[in-house]
Amino acid sequence: MSDLRKINIDGNEIEVDGAMTLIQACEQAGIEVPRFCYHERLSIAGNCRMCLVEVVGGPPKPAASCAMQVRDLRPGPEGQPPVVKTNSPMVKKAREGVMEFLLINHPLDCPICDQGGECDLQDQAMAYGVDFSRFREPKRAVEDLDLGPLVETHMTRCISCTRCVRFTTEVAGINQMGQTGRGEDAEITSYLGETLNSNMQGNIIDLCPVGALVSKPYAFTARPWELTKTESIDVMDALGSNIRVDTKGREVMRFLPRNHDGVNEEWISDKTRFVWDGLRRQRLDKPYIRENGKLRPASWPEALTKAAEAMKGKKVAGLVGDLAPTEAAYALKQLIEGLGGNVECRTDGAKLPAGNRSGYVGSAAIEDIDAADKILLIGTNPRDEAPVLNARIRKAWAAGADVIVVGEAVDLTYDYEHMGTGREALAHVAGLDMSELADKSCVVIVGQGALREADGAAVLGTVQSIVEKSAARMLVLHTAAGRVGAMDTGCTTEGGMEKAIEGAEVIYNLGADEVEIAAGPFVIYQGSHGDRGAHRADIILPGAAYTEEQGLFVNTEGRPQLALRAGFAPGEAKENWAILRALSAELGAALPFDSLAQLRQALVKDVPHLAMIDQVPENEWKAEAAGKLGNADFRNAIQDFYLTNPIARASTLMAELSAGVKARKDTKIAAE
Repeated sequence: MSDLRKINIDGNEIEVDGAMTLIQACEQAGIEVPRFCYHERLSIAGNCRMCLVEVVGGPPKPAASCAMQVRDLRPGPEGQPPVVKTNSPMVKKAREGVMEFLLINHPLDCPICDQGGECDLQDQAMAYGVDFSRFREPKRAVEDLDLGPLVETHMTRCISCTRCVRFTTEVAGINQMGQTGRGEDAEITSYLGETLNSNMQGNIIDLCPVGALVSKPYAFTARPWELTKTESIDVMDALGSNIRVDTKGREVMRFLPRNHDGVNEEWISDKTRFVWDGLRRQRLDKPYIRENGKLRPASWPEALTKAAEAMKGKKVAGLVGDLAPTEAAYALKQLIEGLGGNVECRTDGAKLPAGNRSGYVGSAAIEDIDAADKILLIGTNPRDEAPVLNARIRKAWAAGADVIVVGEAVDLTYDYEHMGTGREALAHVAGLDMSELADKSCVVIVGQGALREADGAAVLGTVQSIVEKSAARMLVLHTAAGRVGAMDTGCTTEGGMEKAIEGAEVIYNLGADEVEIAAGPFVIYQGSHGDRGAHRADIILPGAAYTEEQGLFVNTEGRPQLALRAGFAPGEAKENWAILRALSAELGAALPFDSLAQLRQALVKDVPHLAMIDQVPENEWKAEAAGKLGNADFRNAIQDFYLTNPIARASTLMAELSAGVKARKDTKIAAE
């Protein structure tokens, strides 16, 4: 039951929920209240005092609007709605006083601070501050912390808003940051000087309202007003996090999260945020042809002619990689099937059912996790496979949801009931009586680790039977950003990858770097980085990376989203769909589109739901047969979080982070 109350803010009378805080009510009325410590996704601290407002008829002092609820206000003498003022002389004086206090120890080093130009303290000092200070004592200084290779600290600038402490504790689920001391001696610090052990720590850079926590890899490289900002979609995992790509000239300088309540809220993982240095290294920027066992540079006409000659009259197979946009997968399917060949996107052997969207996507939206009472995780480690999704599960757990895990027992940052590691635990869960769950909200999340073994189809069928019995909603957690889009366009072969490439004389590899192709077939590789696929290739056709072309990516819940181009591919590299179109003309079987717009029209005609940008289509439920389960343990899909794709493997920073994780695991503890 909502408890609606009337309230008068600066002369505007509005009706809001009584549980709202005054700062939220002001936001609804369209009135901006300054704040440093308040953040709508974190608990309320009420310690910066910047959001002070005057409550008429209340105590003769300003009140912190972030910590006072609308229902706590008293009505007027004749029962009129309570009155709140956000711009009275009392409020103005209070804000100026707070700002003066905040700047007492601040070093005022804006010209050399990385936050300059996008700093809350700068903006609010301009709007609410005064041009003098009465403070004459020496300023105190604080030692900087070493939080690891990602977050650089300048703790003398810190204003103790505690956003970083609350984020790491509540959202990331680690307990390494806190505040010690009181008064002048209060400082934010890490426990015993530890570095942060989380794959979401980069978010504290965005949260910090001053320049105390800034990005270490990005430090001193660009100013915000020099950057071109492009809205895009992340491909480091299959969550489809909304990001902003900031470029300076042709270089990508940084990735920042965009708010999207249905997908990533406003967080992104560290791999998403810091992988940009991998976009510059190991790039394929011209075509290559292998002669006498060695690759030599070639021109586009020569490489395309050679590729067409190799493919004509031969048995051809196509492989779709993990980062391929849906348009490129569709173009490859049209090209290869036109030559009578097979195309396959399930390169890791996952037994995802072709044509049954409820089997390879599921029936749940990511948002369903928020309201879940019970969450069942099968063969997945969401902390590595989709860290932002894991933070969402943690949020549901903190709100009272029970989490049950079938699979490897790993640290997920929250408590869970571990039913077992193998198939027998899944069979046990499937055999339980679930009648009492009918009126509860349940979500079942099944990972790729559970589906890529030989009995993957039986596992999926068993999971679907659990979903039906418990009236739950199912989410298939993918690890490859391009997989769902490729499945939607039908890039599958009956019998999986072995069947698709069986007897193939030519394999067209569209960025599939996670597979080993045995000696024998002629390999044409199209991709952006000199990774495993390029080493095996006989012809290399350089393609664009995800920031260098427009692309459609369908995330793990089946939501199509558009990634926009932020820059241009290096050297002679071309957009992926355009390479396939040019090759088809060379083969004498030109694909029926000359532009990306025409390709998309053909794509949407074949797969209508791909036109539903940023919507989650309802999938018709079709249960797979629950076959005979094997007896092995479930193994998680990702062994090394930081090195899952060619862009990440080209990044020096990801290599350093990966080495750091290994070192942390290998640390020997002395016997007491």
